[in-house]
Amino acid sequence: QSQLMESGGGLVQPGGSLRLSCTAPEVTLPWYNIAWFRQAPGKKREVVSCISRLDGTIHYIDSVKGRFTVSRDNSENTVYLQMNSLKPEDTGVYYCARPTHSLQGMCTMKEDEYTHWGQGTQVTVSS
Repeated sequence: QSQLMESGGGLVQPGGSLRLSCTAPEVTLPWYNIAWFRQAPGKKREVVSCISRLDGTIHYIDSVKGRFTVSRDNSENTVYLQMNSLKPEDTGVYYCARPTHSLQGMCTMKEDEYTHWGQGTQVTVSS
């Protein structure tokens, strides 16, 4: 079972914050690059951020820079996505994902690099 699991979604007002968690009971997440994706209603899924297992290098899409922060807690085998100053356009289902192979180099923001996904967690930003 190589399934990832997201949690932490919910309903929040504009300007609010949420912290999403990505865990995997049977996968050693520190060995993998991890990416966060989201899919808004009626839209294509898009990558939000990725974090490299090698040196912790992080990439973000422009629309979330300065508002979202990705981090790892290797002792908890968890990757977090802290989302601040949330906007209605951040609404969607958020997924974490990993590539097939561990111990890779830098993470990429390319969806086809990621083959194992969680079930997603709903984030709704609305007043």
